[in-house]
Order: sequence, then structure tokens, then C-alpha cells
Amino acid sequence: MSSQPLLPHDRNDLNKSNKRKLILTTILIPIILIGGIILVSIKGDGIPKDNLGLAKYYLKGSPVIDGHIDLPEFARAFYGNDITSFDLNKPSKGHVDIPRIREGSLGAFFWSIFVECREDNGQDFMNPTFQVRDTLEQIDVSYNLIEKYSDTFAFASSSDEVQTAIKEGKVASMFGLEGGHMLGNSLAVLRTYHKLGVRYMTLTHSCNNAFADSAGIFEGVEERWGGLSKFGRALIPEMNRLGVIVDISHVSDKTALQALSITRAPVMLSHSAARHFNNMSRNVPDDILAKIGRGKHQVDGVVMVNFFPVFASSKPEEVDVAYIADEIEYIVEKTGKHHVGIGSDYDGIESTPKGLEDVSKYPYLFAELIKRGWTEHELSLLAGGNFLRVFRGVEDTARKLQKDGWKPSQVIYEKRKDLEPIGGEF
Repeated sequence: MSSQPLLPHDRNDLNKSNKRKLILTTILIPIILIGGIILVSIKGDGIPKDNLGLAKYYLKGSPVIDGHIDLPEFARAFYGNDITSFDLNKPSKGHVDIPRIREGSLGAFFWSIFVECREDNGQDFMNPTFQVRDTLEQIDVSYNLIEKYSDTFAFASSSDEVQTAIKEGKVASMFGLEGGHMLGNSLAVLRTYHKLGVRYMTLTHSCNNAFADSAGIFEGVEERWGGLSKFGRALIPEMNRLGVIVDISHVSDKTALQALSITRAPVMLSHSAARHFNNMSRNVPDDILAKIGRGKHQVDGVVMVNFFPVFASSKPEEVDVAYIADEIEYIVEKTGKHHVGIGSDYDGIESTPKGLEDVSKYPYLFAELIKRGWTEHELSLLAGGNFLRVFRGVEDTARKLQKDGWKPSQVIYEKRKDLEPIGGEF
């Protein structure tokens, strides 16, 4: 795994030896990291000396890849999915708009596809709902916004497409599904979402579902399955086969540990805080962090740090840039600098840390880490290098499983009766 910036700067102060090293590195990175590093020249008068200036300079070379932004839900909640009712080229009442995206060097993000859990779904999750319809509408509004602002956004369904979009100066736009309840108890629906561009799925949101138990939000919920259900144990391999990243944010501890024991591909926590700082069931505990890595009995993955002060601390009013930096460094202490990223939860949270009020503020977090001694290479991993490694690993696993003959899973949720074959002669 290389720690070089995703978009290396063209420096004027490199000596010949360093230039040869840069050329060699540029050749090797595509093989080691992603398979095609982006080369971008950034003209300037030199490297800034102050931390914020340096952070902005670094982020031009390695822009932020955010694991979780709720822009589609923002469009639904405030505008009823009518994209003619608001203009992302102007200041938004949320956390995201195009001027602030550019100011903060946001190079890619997962558009969170989300609909609420339904409390009336029944003990076996079989009561009819509009969740699949509403999910499709969230995918539709995301595509519509990407098309409307095609000068800024570019849809991306692979790591290569992420790189290409960034190289072209676009914001790579990926889809992540926030909760297995949106599958309507069907692996066929998962496959359809994958065809529509979904590239990660959080196994649960705030509720249990037919596949797995949730961590709840502010307190745990009564477990239904003791982790993964039998159906959920079929879900993980199918996600691996398709190339849908297994996201274990929001899930119960048992669900997370069982998913880690089954998956053949790297995992992510798209927007999680550390339980060490706030003993909340929604947050990730140390024993699960200990499972993330590339050592024996570990699974490669990336923990993308959530910015919501209410998750980060029992005293949310105290959460600022330095506090989030503390949390990042704690996760690094448990997993290493190759396993941390940014998963802000912007447009899906009611409050933000002081100094991280919206997407324009990422450089302030990176400036804080520079003050603490983080190098450009380490910051490039945090910004997006670690996520891209995980994404590439998931894609490689899917190709291998398909080459080995894995076919679409035919497992059906045991509570469904509508697909029971008709007996007798036709």
C-alpha cells in the first residue's frame, strides 16, 4: 500500500534524485494502490508555510472522499425531491452546495440512499411498506442532481471511475444504501440496486431487519437474531460476489463480529464514532476496531469518522475540530493509519462540530492534524487513499468469486410464502 498523494503535486523544489523517485513512484502506485494514479499539475508560488494553507495545498493533490453525505435525503425532506426547487450553485440551508464543495476540496462522496425504518413492519418484517419505492426515488433524485450539475458531479461505480472523475476536476459521486430494510427482504432487489450503481450497503439502520440486528441509535434495541439471521449469513457472500461493500456502521456488536467472520472482502464503517469517547450503542467499540487491519484474524477495512457531536461525545457542545482529530487519532491507535477515513454525515445531522460546520471546512481538520505531526502521505491516506484501497479490494474479490463460478444466490427469506412453487401438474 502506497502512502503517496492520490494526485501528486508538481513541485519546483525537487532535486534530481527526488524527481527520479517521484517518477518511479508514479509508475508503481497504479500497481500497488489503485491501478492508475492521477497526475495533476498544480501551479503556485511554492508550498505554504502555515498549517491551513498547507492543508489546502495537500487537499488539492488528495481531495477528500467522504463516506457518507445525506444530500438525497436533504432533497427529499426539504424539497419533496423536486430538484427545480433549489439551486446547489447557491448557498444551501444544509451543509452541502457546490461553492462550499470546491472550497473544501471534496473530491468524491457517497450519496447516502436512505429511507426511514418502519415501526409497523411487523415481527417478521413482512408487513407491506413503500420502502423499496422510496429507495428507488432516492436513487432517481441522486441521478437527477448529478445530471443537472454535470459540470460538477460525475457518477462513479468503480474505483477507476472515481479516479477518472477526480482527474477531470469532477466530484465523483457514488451510491451507498443505508440499511438492509430497504431490500424488501430480497437478494434480487440487492442485485437490482447494484445494477443501479449502489456500491455499499449498511447492513442495518436504527432497526432490526430480516438480515441482521441493529445497534439502534442512542440506545440498543432488543435483538431479534443474535446478530445475523440465517438469511443475513447468505447476504454477506452475495454482497462479496457483487462487489457491494459490507458497511458495519449502525449494526449491533454481534452483527459486526459475525459479518467480519464471514466476509471474504474488505469492509467499511461509512460513518462511525468511537465508543471509547461516548458509550453509545451506535458507536464502534474497541473489540471491533481490533478486528480491522491486515494482520492475522483481522479484516482489511476503513473506519470513516462521523462528525455528529451527539455521537462523538456525551457533551456535544464541547466537540470541535480538535475533538474530531482526537477521535481520528484514537482510531489510528487501534487500527493504524491505513484504516481511517472521513464519513461526516453532513446533511443528515442536526448539529456539527465547531469549525467543521459544512463541507468547506475539511481543511481545518487536516490543518489540526498537520499541527500534530501528520505527514502529507499520511493525510492522503485519511483523505481517500485508504477508502480507495478497500474499494479496490472489494472489486478484486468480486472478480475472483465470479471467475471461480459463484452465481447469483437463490436463497429466499424463510418467512416469505409467495414464492413457494405450485404443486402438481400444470
